Amino acid sequence: MSAATGPGTGSATGAGPGPVPEAAPATPASTDWQRLNPRVVWVDLAQSVLSLAPSLVAIHFVGLEPSLSALWPLALVAVVGVIGAVADMVRWMFTRYRITATDVERRTGVLVRRHRTMRRDRVRSVDTHAKLRHRVTGLRVVTIGAGQQTGAGESALFLDALTKGEAARLRALLLDRRSPAEREAVQSADRTGEAPAPAHAPSEPAADGGPRTDRDAEVFATLRPWWVVHNMFSIWAYLMAAGLLWSLYWFFAMLGIDLLDIATAVADRASLGRAGTVALAVIVVGLIGALAMGVNFLTSYWNFELARVRTGDTSQLRTRRGLFSTREVGRDESRMRGLSIGEPLLWRWMGMSDTNVITTGLSLWNMEQPTAILPRGPIRVAHAVAARVLGSPSPFDAPLAAHPPAALRRRLWWATWVAAVPATAVAVPVASDAAPTWLLWAALALWPVALLGAVIAYRALGHAVVGDHLVVRAGLLSRTTSVLRRDAVSTIAVRQSLLQRRLGLSTVSAKTAAGWGAYEVPDLAAHEAVAFAARAAPGVLDEFVVGAPEPEEPVAGASGQGRGW
Repeated sequence: MSAATGPGTGSATGAGPGPVPEAAPATPASTDWQRLNPRVVWVDLAQSVLSLAPSLVAIHFVGLEPSLSALWPLALVAVVGVIGAVADMVRWMFTRYRITATDVERRTGVLVRRHRTMRRDRVRSVDTHAKLRHRVTGLRVVTIGAGQQTGAGESALFLDALTKGEAARLRALLLDRRSPAEREAVQSADRTGEAPAPAHAPSEPAADGGPRTDRDAEVFATLRPWWVVHNMFSIWAYLMAAGLLWSLYWFFAMLGIDLLDIATAVADRASLGRAGTVALAVIVVGLIGALAMGVNFLTSYWNFELARVRTGDTSQLRTRRGLFSTREVGRDESRMRGLSIGEPLLWRWMGMSDTNVITTGLSLWNMEQPTAILPRGPIRVAHAVAARVLGSPSPFDAPLAAHPPAALRRRLWWATWVAAVPATAVAVPVASDAAPTWLLWAALALWPVALLGAVIAYRALGHAVVGDHLVVRAGLLSRTTSVLRRDAVSTIAVRQSLLQRRLGLSTVSAKTAAGWGAYEVPDLAAHEAVAFAARAAPGVLDEFVVGAPEPEEPVAGASGQGRGW
């Protein structure tokens, strides 16, 4: 038997660091070991059968005979579905969970039994997720987060799946931050009918099992349908189109119809030539992918809402979204360390931006616990939301100090060396007539493109210390402005490479246990680096710096704000 516990999750036998607050007593029924809902097994099996239905209908009712070589996708879907249903049955049989007065516990595993324990006072979020198959059968997937560090191999606690009512009751129970005395007083008042519950009590489940309307929810943003334009055009459109066309091709191949031959015949009759055919294919595939991306965005973010929800003395940034598959994620604001707004290079002309929180306990790559609090949309909306989350005036609106010209020279040198590599690689084959001449010209054409990228990257640089926040802006493909709380900086580093030393530059890295872990101010003037580092992390360098001069405050005229491409 192995016990799966980690830092930040607590243990049933080991005490966490510091004093342990008095935990809330659980309801009597919650102290018993409970199972997941058995409907999860039948849901997976039914999904597998339904996924085979279109092919079976086409074969048996239309009367078309599929080729044996085209049947393997159908067989693969059937095998995967059966394996998934069996895995869900085994997981249901061997998974138990319970909520005690101090802990959330889960036991699972067949050959290797795992007992996972999470302290209730460490619970930071209880998120619910429901795909279409879950919603139809009244099930929810519950994710209990305790501010875990995903980089350290920790994970949230998943319960897949509970009934809708049980998920709502579990959420209300675990997010209840009231003391035992307050809870007992409220319960006594409710039984006698003498007084209502406190205004800041968490929302209890309604009669239908869903949560009641939040009385203390402060809505920051809701979906605007025209945001779909910001989410239709990207390289992912071609990948999505490729997946759709591949599925369509194999579906018709099972019926003995070759779509590739049909498309080739149509192209031959059109007499477009090779170049025209390729151009038309790129345009058509791009349009198919863009439409698919638009439909996917609208179904994923339908009824989107970003709100601040207060439960007792704590508050969360909660997002709700989804048409067929719904998702609700709460992010504990006490663990937030800042915000970042990214602007993709090719779409800055239309004001596109991505908004993410810098927080502990959420992975940048985990779709189950996303750091994004807004869908990709207008940057003015992102700045407005940031002002409400961080407080007004927003650090994002502050002027940023420009970096010295030496930072531009460094980037121009790197661009030249990077462009020289492919040109040097093809020079000898071209000189010996082993490769066409145009290949060398194409390699040389990369140089002006690289120089342009160096200029854009330099113009994106900027930094400032605004009140309690450190503001850092950098990036070429995505110009990202990050606002980090100064008291969240645990380590500050100042470093120089050989080229930076010759150019009189330094890089300041502010490290924190959230987000990317380190937020850099690259190519700062060397004589300002230490003083800026001391201001960025108050108190961290005080005993090492003697008489360090204060860096000059950024002036609006010298700022890089609004200067980027």
